[in-house]
Amino acid sequence: MDQALTLSYSQFQTVYNVTSFALAAMLATFIFLLVVQGRVLPRYRQALVVSAMVCLIAAYHYYRIFDSFRHAYIAVDEGTAASALDAMTYTFMNGEGFNEGYRYVDWLLTVPLLLFELIAVLALPRATRKGLLMKLIPASALMIILGYPGEIAVDIMPKAIWGALSTIPFLYILYVLFVELSKAAKSQPEQVSKDIAGLRWLLLATWGVYPISYMFPMFGLDGADALVWRQVGYSVADVLAKCLFGLLIYKIAREKSADDDKAFAAQEFEAAPSSVGK
Repeated sequence: MDQALTLSYSQFQTVYNVTSFALAAMLATFIFLLVVQGRVLPRYRQALVVSAMVCLIAAYHYYRIFDSFRHAYIAVDEGTAASALDAMTYTFMNGEGFNEGYRYVDWLLTVPLLLFELIAVLALPRATRKGLLMKLIPASALMIILGYPGEIAVDIMPKAIWGALSTIPFLYILYVLFVELSKAAKSQPEQVSKDIAGLRWLLLATWGVYPISYMFPMFGLDGADALVWRQVGYSVADVLAKCLFGLLIYKIAREKSADDDKAFAAQEFEAAPSSVGK
């Protein structure tokens, strides 16, 4: 990162607040997913536990990102604007600086787990489940590993090369999710099938943010603007891909539980008889 990079007050506060928001969202979703374990049948709780783990891992790394960013810049009063806040800038300090590597460590752990929880909540036959995981998990790890050298590259050419290499496992993951998983999930209840389709499109939409942010320098967007938009894009995409994804996994677990056990469905979804007139 450029040692002379300077952020305006609004730019600094945007990154500060969006990373704080992401941290709070991850922690809240982690707690929620732990609390609602008893609202699904035992066979689906593993998916909720993994989803909670994803949010906890992300919360830890967002704390590190937030703390790293907060200490990477020092406030400087330029004293040239009418407003005190307009005159405030934040200059990148020497030293450890802002460590964006935390994001890639987070993704290396959480992306395979996201795919695992999607397969786990469907309760597919063991052989089918194992086959899908053996394809998705290594491909997701390879996608993250190949993307990191390009993220830290300064020149456009190596960034483009590593980005292209990272795209290969990404496209393979999409093939497995949209083709092979569709075949394996044909026996799922109708509403669950609709939710699976929504989950896949959610992953495609949120994962699409990452390569766009990754390619900012290729579009000529660099400096402070690139930093701010990259952090906003990554953070919002992470909240959707982890928190919202986890809540949808919980929804599917509830639907599957109700479909498997009518007594559970009656207890959880049907209204209690009215006592009026008795």
